[in-house]
Amino acid sequence: MTKRTSAKYKIDRRMGENIWGRPKSPVNRREYGPGQHGQRRKGKLSDFGLQLRAKQKLKGYYGDLTEKQFRRIYREAERVKGDTGENLIGLLERRLDAVVYRAKFVATVFAARQFVNHGHVTVNGQRVNIPSYRVKEGDVIEVRDKSKQMAAILEATQLAERDVPDYIDADHSKLTATFVRTPGLSDVPYAVIMEPNLVIEYYAQN
Repeated sequence: MTKRTSAKYKIDRRMGENIWGRPKSPVNRREYGPGQHGQRRKGKLSDFGLQLRAKQKLKGYYGDLTEKQFRRIYREAERVKGDTGENLIGLLERRLDAVVYRAKFVATVFAARQFVNHGHVTVNGQRVNIPSYRVKEGDVIEVRDKSKQMAAILEATQLAERDVPDYIDADHSKLTATFVRTPGLSDVPYAVIMEPNLVIEYYAQN
């Protein structure tokens, strides 16, 4: 389980951006950072600062992954042929908790991690309770029968604040979703600009 489930909005405040595009984000009211020094005028960020911020934002977006988890995904993205930044986004979007979130079975990426952890999801008919489980193209993700009447799911599917992207084919009447293809950066409906190229630069130098 993430250590930051109750503090997800601190990530928004720290970044000064509503990274999930949620209407309740405190950034909608106060754009300065958290804490007593949050209102100080920000200095211009160095190249390293920009790279670090891009990494923290992307890492935070997917439920504030640990540094160890995130670095492991980066190394894998580096090993695969093609653009490392695009590979990184593809690997992050193939996480089971990310697919559950994108399919709108839950309201937040933090809730998605908990939802998977508690065994409410099957992949191709098999129960999977590992949020970092990597789905493959064509995999069918389904909410288990005994979980389908949960109020949180019914609320999430009605959310107007985001749409299901076209690389996931979701059927909210049956609460199933098929992972159609691995997306690239331009396919992913981020609420703010993500810069995986800066993340790659950060790891290349550190």
